[in-house]
Amino acid sequence: MPAQQKKLIFCTAGLLSLACALGTAAAVGTQLWVKGTILCTTGALLVNATGPELHKFIGEIQYGLFSGQRVRQCGLGGRPFQFSFFPDLLKIIPASIHVSVILFCTVLIVFALVGAGFFMFNAFGSPYETLHGPTGLYLWSFIACSCGCLIMILFSSEVKIHHLSEKIANFKEGTFTFKTHSEQFANSFWTILVCSLLHFINALLIRFAGFEFPFSKSKDSGTITGAVDLMY
Repeated sequence: MPAQQKKLIFCTAGLLSLACALGTAAAVGTQLWVKGTILCTTGALLVNATGPELHKFIGEIQYGLFSGQRVRQCGLGGRPFQFSFFPDLLKIIPASIHVSVILFCTVLIVFALVGAGFFMFNAFGSPYETLHGPTGLYLWSFIACSCGCLIMILFSSEVKIHHLSEKIANFKEGTFTFKTHSEQFANSFWTILVCSLLHFINALLIRFAGFEFPFSKSKDSGTITGAVDLMY
């Protein structure tokens, strides 16, 4: 492939990696990871609420990795409540999973930036070491994509398996009991999915640029060449 086309491909991949890093950083700081509604079961049972009356006991909840808010509805109007995971909810949530999600988000941002830098280096410079060449580009893309997948798996398990929304809804509630009425992942969660897909696309772009997958042996020669194979 001509050098100009390779430069264009690497520039595109670098911009995608940079966009992923910025998107992940923005997603981490928002409260748009989960949105849902919570039902005040105690209040609804007290008045035997059914049909339209039930809406008077359905509040709202949304949260991210660090903070969130809920609107408590128990038949007397909505009462908003702000909360933070650290240190308020640290004792009632699966802290190890939650901290792991934040750590993997940090790793995703770091390696997305590293990948963007190396993509640009390969576009405008000549690779002089293996990790600056195709092997490194595959490596950074693979790590970033894997981190994105782990973030989604861990956070999904925290929300669905450990019933995170219900634990938050019942935080500091002695009299009333709340139950999740509806729950869906919001924009920030899907941003991580998009970033993972973009890193996978970056790996395809590297292959499209003419580089063999790392560690694959050439059919024409059984010897492993050095830095010459990494030059344009």
